[in-house]
Amino acid sequence: MTTSRRSLLATGATGALAVTAGCLDAVFGGEPLEFDADRVAPTDAALADTDYEVHETDQRSVERTISVGVDRQIRGSFWSSTYTKRREYEGEMHDASLFAAISLPGMKAVGHSLNPLDGMSSKELLEEILERVDGTYGSIENVTHEDSFSLEILEAGREVDVFVGETEFAGERVEIDVTIASFDHEDDLIVLVGSHPDLLAEESANLELLMESVEHPV
Repeated sequence: MTTSRRSLLATGATGALAVTAGCLDAVFGGEPLEFDADRVAPTDAALADTDYEVHETDQRSVERTISVGVDRQIRGSFWSSTYTKRREYEGEMHDASLFAAISLPGMKAVGHSLNPLDGMSSKELLEEILERVDGTYGSIENVTHEDSFSLEILEAGREVDVFVGETEFAGERVEIDVTIASFDHEDDLIVLVGSHPDLLAEESANLELLMESVEHPV
């Protein structure tokens, strides 16, 4: 009985060492670390109910070198899907509001996140995302936090932040509301962003509906 228990303990210890060695080899070995995100997107029903249309769906890959005691190359793919809604303003039709659903790989190894966006504040994340999302506006300036609330997204309560800024719309300088939620789901970092001119305040309800409807993985 004692021998059997020792044998089991030895087997367990050997297995644990093998797993640890495998993880360390993945981090410190010579092959690139690869991470791929699954797409996140609102449902077709929610898009139809809110009159938003697909603007662009894109899967992109990035490569960079990180230092984990030694320099390692990492490769990752992420999804970005954007949707717009056309509205009439001063007699002309414009892409007036935007919704973006973005998924990035969690990029975790040996219990540590290698994702450069992980741990960012909502404002920092917003600034990073808006630089890369192909939307309907130019640059958004003078961004300030206005409100926070909770929405049920992917079967859990998620914190949503609302920011206010200024941008160019239909040739005029206007205030714009930007709503953002970010959270981990199924090993990916999910970022949902909605924006609309303040003068189209009713769009905030539609953007919330799109957020609540998202599916992941699609």
